[in-house]
Amino acid sequence: MTKRLIAYLLCGAALLGGGLGAAAPASARSHLHIVRPGQSIQQAVDAAAAGDTVLVLPGLYRESVTIEKPGVTLRGSGPSTVIQPAATATASAAAQPAAGATRAAPLTCAESGSGVCVIGAKDKDLTGVTVAHLTVTGFARAGVFAMATDGLTVRNVTAVRNSVWGIAVERSKHTVIRHNTLRSNGDAGVFLANTVKSEDGAVDAGGTLVERNRADGNRIGLTVRRLRNLTVDGNTLTGNCVGLFVVGDENTPKTGALTVRDNQVVANNKSCPATGRLPALQGSGIVLTGTEKVLVTGNHVRANAGTSVMSGGIVLFKSFVGATSTDNRITDNHLSDNAPADLVDTETAGTNTYQGNTCRASRPAGMC
Repeated sequence: MTKRLIAYLLCGAALLGGGLGAAAPASARSHLHIVRPGQSIQQAVDAAAAGDTVLVLPGLYRESVTIEKPGVTLRGSGPSTVIQPAATATASAAAQPAAGATRAAPLTCAESGSGVCVIGAKDKDLTGVTVAHLTVTGFARAGVFAMATDGLTVRNVTAVRNSVWGIAVERSKHTVIRHNTLRSNGDAGVFLANTVKSEDGAVDAGGTLVERNRADGNRIGLTVRRLRNLTVDGNTLTGNCVGLFVVGDENTPKTGALTVRDNQVVANNKSCPATGRLPALQGSGIVLTGTEKVLVTGNHVRANAGTSVMSGGIVLFKSFVGATSTDNRITDNHLSDNAPADLVDTETAGTNTYQGNTCRASRPAGMC
């Protein structure tokens, strides 16, 4: 299969290089860079130009990789292309300067504890990067981390046993996260946010799409934090402490104006202890906190049960800083065997609506 894949890609590159048809000049100049076990992925990425593909053959690669050029595709050969931390890698804390010292340059991807980093500039997003068909595992921060990107695609990536996130994307728009497997990561399998470094209001994600991923055994399957204008569609979230967590706060604009639809959210009953930011978590299917105008529709939410303050099938919970969830629509979902109830609404404003849901129990009563 690998030889066939290489032959196919080489043939495609040759046709484009020969100017067949009406290919754009950028496509005509694209090249394929092949990385074999024992070689450096980073060196191939550094040699790549916009439109090029770096194809990584099956094997174990002990390094972190940073992509800072537009239009580059980093493609493995499937789950058997494995990226792990270098044997001599240190934790990100060890890479920090000593007390009183200053650092001349930002942390590298490896020093920050991530596997594959896709990084734009402060004043210019990095466009058109793809990361696909590989495994990232064992990193101290994220398997794949992206910041300041436009049109990033992450697909068919297996992110497993990373200490914080499987795939994390900040300050980005028009992102597509599709057909990935997120398993046993310390925090969220997929984490989408405006930024984790400041308390800014929600930003426009530009129609970001998170679809047909599978997240199991993480603290949280999928987190959406302080974002607007995105869709979470057709994902399978199971065996986490929380399936999906849509997080807002008191800042404006609020998290919201987004859609959660057609997801399978089943038995997210792993028990996770409290942290400095969140209480103990268990048995939460879909949680909205501090959000507005979120549409939650067509989801199958089953057997999420626990005794956390946010346990239940679909839960609307006032944020811990007192921000209310308002004007959210919970429609046409199928819920069963969730505890303490299929639908839980701890808000008192009364501006959230429930219609057409199939369920047996709600708190307060009367929402089914």
